[in-house]
Amino acid sequence: MEKNTFATSAYIATSPESAFDYLCSLKNLDDWTLFSRMKEQIDEDTWLGSASGYHKNLYYHVKKLESQLFYGIEWHCGFEYQKYFQVYPVLLFPPDYIEPGTDEKGVYFHWLSFVDPKRQTQMIMQGIHTVHTSECRSLKAILERKLGLTTAAKGRYFIDTDTIYVDAPVELGIEYLKDLHNIDEWAHLLRRTGEITADSGEFKDEYDQKVKVSVRLHSLSKYYLLEQESFYPDYKFYQRSVALLIPTSYAFGDPEASGFILHRITFWKTNEAFAHGKLQIEDFGAESMNIKRLLEGKAGNLQSFDRGMSYLPKTQELVASR
Repeated sequence: MEKNTFATSAYIATSPESAFDYLCSLKNLDDWTLFSRMKEQIDEDTWLGSASGYHKNLYYHVKKLESQLFYGIEWHCGFEYQKYFQVYPVLLFPPDYIEPGTDEKGVYFHWLSFVDPKRQTQMIMQGIHTVHTSECRSLKAILERKLGLTTAAKGRYFIDTDTIYVDAPVELGIEYLKDLHNIDEWAHLLRRTGEITADSGEFKDEYDQKVKVSVRLHSLSKYYLLEQESFYPDYKFYQRSVALLIPTSYAFGDPEASGFILHRITFWKTNEAFAHGKLQIEDFGAESMNIKRLLEGKAGNLQSFDRGMSYLPKTQELVASR
């Protein structure tokens, strides 16, 4: 996994609209985070406050994401006003996005964190899993408590992710991944058997089962979201996943950072194994490795693959290559 990123998720028994409204208010960070305390409002969307991972104050900025698929925001943080080096996208998936036609209520909260390797401290990266996981639980509890719940609600699904750094232009990644003719190269569990159009194609899986694969591309903030859906017509089974392609320069607030982060978001039944489609997160991870190798080869960056799954600044690349 890409070591400069961290993702945490939770099912929350509240409406997507309520969760969105609550998260849009930076002052609410006082209630559910470990020690992000808003001290001074700078403008409508920005506060100066304390932080759990530093002995100095941070500027906190919130940005609403525009999407017809689901609600979303980004939090931005930095030591100087309007100079932010930490970005935290948050996506709020309604249950019927994951399973069309479901009667499940609530929302699936997904929080992605990027920390620039040039600026990160040891404490930030060693503590981010502990802190964000606990804060996620705190957020869930507050929103569910508002509705009268006294214990944590359980969702029918859970989210798992795979993240990898690709040292190739994000535009190259988009053009390659949205073209279903290329699946034969990077998706080793699928092979083409029929017609392919601009947004869907006919394939067979590793058990020779018919599957129709479709893709849809969306622009989201400064990056892209690629939906991939597999439908098994003989079993009326859907499996949907989402890939974020985020330019590394944006993720880490560093204009010198090349390439992009490929972050794949997947949905799995709680306490129930799938019979078709991808059966484990490693199936997505294997594809991501193939995507990285192929795209970096097309971009002429043949040494990046040897350095592993994570982004390294140029100075660290030189050290790693010696």
